[in-house]
Amino acid sequence: MIVPESKAKALAVASAILDKKATDVLILHIASLTSIADYLVIGSGESERQARAIADHVSDILTAQGHAPLSIEGASSAKWVVMDFGDVIVHIFQKDIREHYALERLWSDAGQVRLPEERALQAAQPAPPTVRPARTRKRV
Repeated sequence: MIVPESKAKALAVASAILDKKATDVLILHIASLTSIADYLVIGSGESERQARAIADHVSDILTAQGHAPLSIEGASSAKWVVMDFGDVIVHIFQKDIREHYALERLWSDAGQVRLPEERALQAAQPAPPTVRPARTRKRV
């Protein structure tokens, strides 16, 4: 099965977003609704630092694949980062900002692209807690 280049790019973005532990990752196919892009990829970070790290990682991964972003907006405050890759637009939000603007509702007529199964399962499962060995005191 051959995947169109823009869909492959959207899947690469989603994978990069998930690499940095983003939550609520969503790919919307908007080609039939607008001429601005073929796909929107949306993800959430817990903090400004995480949102910035997600945006940096997406930029690095896609640039390495030969798809440098045409523009990046909002990276300095990292509350809502918008990355334009031409046929794919990426929105990285902090959770409260994402809830306020609710792009999913604005684009509710768009088709949703399923993430590959292993990535979808990884996104749905919380990270296992870090377990440290108990400290013991030496008795003298």
